[in-house]
Amino acid sequence: MLAAVQTLREMNADNLRKVPADAPTAFIKPRWKPLVITPEGLDRKFYEICALSELKNALRSGDIWVKGSRQFRDFDDYLLPAEKFAALKREQALPLAINPNSDQYLEERLQLLDEQLATVTRLAKDNELPDAILTESGLKITPLDAAVPDRAQALIDQTSQLLPRIKITELLMDVDDWTGFSRHFTHLKDGAEAKDRTLLLSAILGDAINLGLTKMAESSPGLTYAKLSWLQAWHIRDETYSAALAELVNHQYRHAFAAHWGDGTTSSAEGQRFRAGGRGESTGHVNPKYGSEPGRLFYTHISDQYAPFSTRVVNVGVRDSTYVLDGLLYHESDLRIEEHYTDTAGFTDHVFALMHLLGFRFAPRIRDLGETKLYVPQGVQAYPTLRPLIGGTLNIKHVRAHWDDILRLASSIKQGTVTASLMLRKLGSYPRQNGLAVALRELGRIERTLFILDWLQSVELRRRVHAGLNKGEARNSLARAVFFNRLGEIRDRSFEQQRYRASGLNLVTAAIVLWNTVYLERATQGLVEAGKPVDGELLQFLSPLGWEHINLTGDYVWRQSRRLEDGKFRPLRMPGKP
Repeated sequence: MLAAVQTLREMNADNLRKVPADAPTAFIKPRWKPLVITPEGLDRKFYEICALSELKNALRSGDIWVKGSRQFRDFDDYLLPAEKFAALKREQALPLAINPNSDQYLEERLQLLDEQLATVTRLAKDNELPDAILTESGLKITPLDAAVPDRAQALIDQTSQLLPRIKITELLMDVDDWTGFSRHFTHLKDGAEAKDRTLLLSAILGDAINLGLTKMAESSPGLTYAKLSWLQAWHIRDETYSAALAELVNHQYRHAFAAHWGDGTTSSAEGQRFRAGGRGESTGHVNPKYGSEPGRLFYTHISDQYAPFSTRVVNVGVRDSTYVLDGLLYHESDLRIEEHYTDTAGFTDHVFALMHLLGFRFAPRIRDLGETKLYVPQGVQAYPTLRPLIGGTLNIKHVRAHWDDILRLASSIKQGTVTASLMLRKLGSYPRQNGLAVALRELGRIERTLFILDWLQSVELRRRVHAGLNKGEARNSLARAVFFNRLGEIRDRSFEQQRYRASGLNLVTAAIVLWNTVYLERATQGLVEAGKPVDGELLQFLSPLGWEHINLTGDYVWRQSRRLEDGKFRPLRMPGKP
């Protein structure tokens, strides 16, 4: 391959048209031969196209690498050094959530798989699968019924009518007074906090509402573009946004009222597409799923307490599953996520494997579940009742052969030697299956099969996943309402500015969630004090994602006279009170 590239270089340097008769041909695949090898000799045009095409495939598969490259360097260079990995394994200090002994691990998982297959076979044969029927023609699962009872809807309406009306500027000042999140936007050079809080919050809000610095200066009396631009250059960075977001997420995590929605151990992830327009149109990508217009995707993780703890700007053409682990591993909050939900685009077998290795229970909502096949161990009974769902047998020998490679990869991701998204992109891009990719896929098939068997047996699991994903979808509605300027389009050309837009939007939605949580608690207390008892079982159905009471538009004035004294709150809109 490299010899062929060198031959082409020499031909171009010498302006030769004819390919030498002794040019390398071993790399030419059978499908290329009729085009490249002709009775007159090697066809120059097709020889060059074939060589470059095979070079591209070799770079993608890792058969050829480029020294100094981030994307195309030697696969081994991405991972923990072999000596360090061997020492960690020898000391039983691998940062993984599984038994590192391959024989013991596989014996346990395959035994569990056999038991689950037998259980589901029995339930299906006796027609006892909960809200599901499996026949020769396939699988049918009864849709979940409405999760919000009428009594809960009445409480939702009552509390939403009590929330104080507030401008977004006042809301951000309130939340900053409670949490001090603005202190994390430190100066790049000396680490000092921003001296002008109004200027800082204006820059953040300009990102969040997609207004930009120029328009923000025009909408904020006393501010200029020069001041905002200086502050952004010195105080706004990815790491300052991340630290400030963690502050808000941690306050939400520790707020007593948020416990009605969850304990902070489950989360979901959802992608939200924004059209790329204006100068940013050339940076967008087209995905037929979203139509013919270019766009970007903001991929956001949200906890069961509604706190959006991670967001990333990704291409709409990249599968969501690539970034699932990044959000779980690299956030800075105190959340300890144990179970994570996605929709169909958020899963692959590689993700199933790595999620399990790293200690997360992965629970995607798989569309057309009956088309997603189960895999069974070789040599086990046929499970005739499950025949419509079985897609093949597991290649356990391959897993054993590459066990150390799997552990080294997962340990490297856990320790931050390489990001999960980069490794998943590389493993998923191999046109020819390499050993590690196949072994990880087989491990993922075990976990995916176990998950589907759990799904068939547990309505509660289906409800948890459904509820978790609904929170993410509802959060996206709030984000769409906040990101309303410029027709909700991304018009920034630089990827850095696009990241700031996503981070500002996520920070402000997190602030809204926290503010609403505080005042929903006060609203329920107000109802009780007014002689209207509140059923504690219904509080789980309230949501801090409403924005009808928040003024997002107009001039952005930061009136210090509207700031509250310590320990004071804005009055509820109680009936009969001004």
